[in-house]
Amino acid sequence: MKSRNELNSIATDIVDAVFHVHKEVGPGLLESVYELSLLQEFKLRGIKAECQVSIPLIYKGVELSKGFKIDILVEDDIILELKAVEIILPVHKAQIISYLKLADKRLGFLINFNVPLIKDGIQRIVNNF
Repeated sequence: MKSRNELNSIATDIVDAVFHVHKEVGPGLLESVYELSLLQEFKLRGIKAECQVSIPLIYKGVELSKGFKIDILVEDDIILELKAVEIILPVHKAQIISYLKLADKRLGFLINFNVPLIKDGIQRIVNNF
């Protein structure tokens, strides 16, 4: 498990990559475009990132057949949930909080690319950080 400082360093790199993708691609496209663009940006930076990572649903010690997919998992530790919506709803935040708990991760970002200024579209979400 990475230290708090290591996670914060990776988080800084993530936010910088998100800024570059938004500047290059702009708002108003599909989530899949931002996912592919971010993956390429991470690759260029030497940052390990995987997309559509499955996490199982475990209920009272039993793995159920329904699983979930994380949009992007960075360095095996930080979850990115990507959106391209008019407004972030409480259900979007609840979704990433649930993913953090189910995957036993401490840090995530809810990122809405459909904003004029990307700084307004980035929310840092923590789970026992």
